[in-house]
Amino acid sequence: MGLGERSSGDHFPAFDCHDLREAALGEVHARPFRPIKGASTVLHYAFITNSDEASEDHAWFSDFCSAQGAPGPGASARYHTLSMSSGLLSWERHTEFVTYTWEGPAGKEPFAALPVSHPFGAAFRAPGAMLVATRLDLFPSEAGGDWRRHYDPASLTVFHVEGRSALAATDFRPDGNGMTRILVLTEGMNAVQAGAAVQRLLEVETYRMLAMLGLFEANRQQPEVSRIERELVQLTNRMRDSAGLDDNKSLLDQLSRLASSLEAGAAESAYRFGASRAYYDIVLARLTALDEEPVPGDLSMSAFLSRRLAPAMRTCHSVEDRQANLSRKLARASTLLRTRVDVDLEQQNRSLLESMNRRARLQLRLQQTVEGLSVAAVSYYVVGLISYLIKAAKEAGLHMPNPAVATGLAVPAVVLLMWYTVRRIRKHHAEEDEAG
Repeated sequence: MGLGERSSGDHFPAFDCHDLREAALGEVHARPFRPIKGASTVLHYAFITNSDEASEDHAWFSDFCSAQGAPGPGASARYHTLSMSSGLLSWERHTEFVTYTWEGPAGKEPFAALPVSHPFGAAFRAPGAMLVATRLDLFPSEAGGDWRRHYDPASLTVFHVEGRSALAATDFRPDGNGMTRILVLTEGMNAVQAGAAVQRLLEVETYRMLAMLGLFEANRQQPEVSRIERELVQLTNRMRDSAGLDDNKSLLDQLSRLASSLEAGAAESAYRFGASRAYYDIVLARLTALDEEPVPGDLSMSAFLSRRLAPAMRTCHSVEDRQANLSRKLARASTLLRTRVDVDLEQQNRSLLESMNRRARLQLRLQQTVEGLSVAAVSYYVVGLISYLIKAAKEAGLHMPNPAVATGLAVPAVVLLMWYTVRRIRKHHAEEDEAG
């Protein structure tokens, strides 16, 4: 038995599966190519939606499927196909848009009236603002007729796809119904190849339109970025001549406002620029998968898009780079000014501390003067009390010296005692301050 073979009696343990295992397995098979046989017309719409509109559209499409007698998409489904009497309707939900694609029988010639009605009539509910509307006609090469008359020669692109098994053409311009037209003329292409080529061409049209949204965001941001650049130059020139804390704080406030304005604009455009890069990469990947080959004398799709779409992407990159460079310059200027403000504040604090030291020395001298006066005052009252005590004792009949002599002799002793007491109290307070 080979390594890859397994008998019906084999038993394998039931491992705990990751929560997203089934979703990851299913994602590989999502949005499969639908084989297309014979002449067909494909109508493709893409609508920009927010989360609420996408939820409402899911509910509407589920009801629409029920009305057709078919099950609708699951609660978390992002892709569903509905088989109708007029053709096949596919629904896809993406991050910021929803697509509806209908495939049905073609008319007698490319871009002729359809033999059956399509579902995008009055009963259809658009989930949001329409961005992409495309009609693709698939015919055998011998049934193409005079197909060039449907296109503008100035922007017509003609190219081979899938190893020269089909010829494709489009001019990227809307017709009277507001739909861009793509024609695919098969030359030995099988049904699977036809389905793959059709889906890739529709994806190129969808994602190149979504990628272009970044250009308009870049154009909206450019005047604001230019204004901030000019003001930054003016502020940095003023920084050279600024002097004093007030000037530097004023400049720092202005720089902070500029930085806030820049960061707000960058935050607004970050998603759109990132999405445009991703969509542009998808366009390039689909063009590679188409195996495109130019037709002599005609412009290929890759050449056309490289002339139109690539410059738009470079504009987005340019504005994004300018925002990033401006952010770094504003940060450096703010850091420099903040340092100068800190230095000015330190100088101001040092001057304040010096002033406080001078006041403290004056207070100390005043305190010492007051202490000397207080010793004399307290000594005077204590000597007076001693005098009263001596006089009272003599009047009581006790043998006492002359009261005046005794009082005079007590003065030096009292003064020394008061001075010593005050000194001890001051020393005790100093020790408490040092300990604290």
